[in-house]
Amino acid sequence: MQPRQIAELILKGFKKHYLLFQRTTAKAPYAFAKRDWQAINDISRLRISYYDDRVNETTKTLRERQQTDELNENLWLEVKKIYQHFLCFHPQAELAETFYNSVFCRLYHRRYFHNDFIFVEATLKDAPSVPVEAQYRSYFPVVDGLKPTIKRIINHFDFKADFFNLERDIRLLVKAFYKQAPDTHHQHWQMRFDILHTPFYRNKAAYIVGRVVSQSGVQPFIIAVLHHEDKGLYLDALLTKSSQMRVIFGFARAYFMVETHAPSALVRFLNQLMPNKTLAELYNAIGFHKQGKTEFYREFLNHLTHSNDEFTIAPGTPGMVMMVFTLPSFGYVFKVIKDKFGESKPFGRDTVLKRYQLVKSHDRVGRMADTIEYSNVVFPLARFDSNLLAQLHKTIGSSMVIEGDWLIIKHLYIERRMTPLNLFLEHADEKSAADAIEEYGQALKEMIAVNIFPGDMLLKNFGVSKHKRIIFYDYDEVQYLTDMNFRALPKAKSYDDYLMDEQSYSVAPQDVFPEQLCTFVMPNPTYKQFLTSTHPELLDVNFWKQAQQNIKNGKVSHIYPYPTAQRFIHYW
Repeated sequence: MQPRQIAELILKGFKKHYLLFQRTTAKAPYAFAKRDWQAINDISRLRISYYDDRVNETTKTLRERQQTDELNENLWLEVKKIYQHFLCFHPQAELAETFYNSVFCRLYHRRYFHNDFIFVEATLKDAPSVPVEAQYRSYFPVVDGLKPTIKRIINHFDFKADFFNLERDIRLLVKAFYKQAPDTHHQHWQMRFDILHTPFYRNKAAYIVGRVVSQSGVQPFIIAVLHHEDKGLYLDALLTKSSQMRVIFGFARAYFMVETHAPSALVRFLNQLMPNKTLAELYNAIGFHKQGKTEFYREFLNHLTHSNDEFTIAPGTPGMVMMVFTLPSFGYVFKVIKDKFGESKPFGRDTVLKRYQLVKSHDRVGRMADTIEYSNVVFPLARFDSNLLAQLHKTIGSSMVIEGDWLIIKHLYIERRMTPLNLFLEHADEKSAADAIEEYGQALKEMIAVNIFPGDMLLKNFGVSKHKRIIFYDYDEVQYLTDMNFRALPKAKSYDDYLMDEQSYSVAPQDVFPEQLCTFVMPNPTYKQFLTSTHPELLDVNFWKQAQQNIKNGKVSHIYPYPTAQRFIHYW
């Protein structure tokens, strides 16, 4: 094949991927209109695998048509040059670059993964970009007045379902805006609305995202739209605080489903609303997690260039399945599956891989950290001291290779670094500890509600985020809640029974005894009191069984990603 033919074949593979991805995303509004929540979850899960399917398909076609056993350097340099020319005015250029990288890296050995053959750095940063204005529509209240303009904005979206009382909702919305953004010029002739063309769908909600531009500056906002079981659509909340918006777009939530022709323009608009969010985080949030990986790796390489600290073992209690290390100046941890697990872990590497993938494709409800999965990651060997290297050789020796000045790890996960809950509690005052334990219990309830049983519920497996949210991050024992067998502890019928050892009764692998939660997870009596006073039902086997039954009955829970105080009060 000629270089141009190879470039066209790869671009054709990307086009097919993007078309299928957008067609699937476009099903979300219809599922939302019909209140088909299972379909929403299915769409979200399906999109995760689409990328790898198309990369594998393209790679297979190339191998069938082209000799790929040995790298023809001149050929591939020309292929990359032609491919780059194709992307100059391509609306998804950055995604197409990443697709090209994935195809090349599936074909050839890691020793070729450098700037000559793949797009390590974005090569199109100086090319004409898709204007941000292509992603939003502007509305001017000076023409028709404030409330009529807001009504026109809502109706523009065509949610394919009727609002129960839109006039009432708009009054509540305006009232909330006056309260939340008192510094914004509120006269209707002194403002402009910039609204993204399409809603963001996730779980049982749709979100309208935009900004108010006035002489006071720019005020970002998110409007939550929900379905009442019987009445119809309604506006549920207005979010204007940056911290709340960042949580909605946070790393512990499922990816949004939002249609876009130009992801880079959409991401730039969102970045203007949430400047503390990185490109990687925003691409992840809108469902382009492979592009998120690319952007993250670029951020990591840039950080390595501008820092000089050494990698070290991550703070926290060492796990029996993962070896975890970190770079103190970089807010992430690197997790590698150990060669051998502790005796209490009766499963192998394949099970761990499947459980991490389960979480990746599940609704994480703001309580399970997203993971970025990489193969053949190259680290500068000089940034590892001899003690850490010895630990790595001892625990993950089969997953690492040293080549010259580089340490290559064959497979790893990267997660946001948080303070382990057990370490946080060691230095917390009484109120902070009580709040954290209450959050811990709420995290369990929210995961349970979406059919996730975390397995190992020890405090060391939960982290405290910057927003003081409790996030679960250890997935080697994660299973579906419906697969577990929740049992009450046997009751003593005699003095001999009372003295019996707890292991004298039969326990199957899937058996769980909720009454033992505090015994093993919170031996500290103060923490136990905090948990039992705020979430006593977690120690009741009937609570867990009812949660199972709800899921089996098809009940899909909605976990609100914003505070209850932000919700409008509706009188139905």
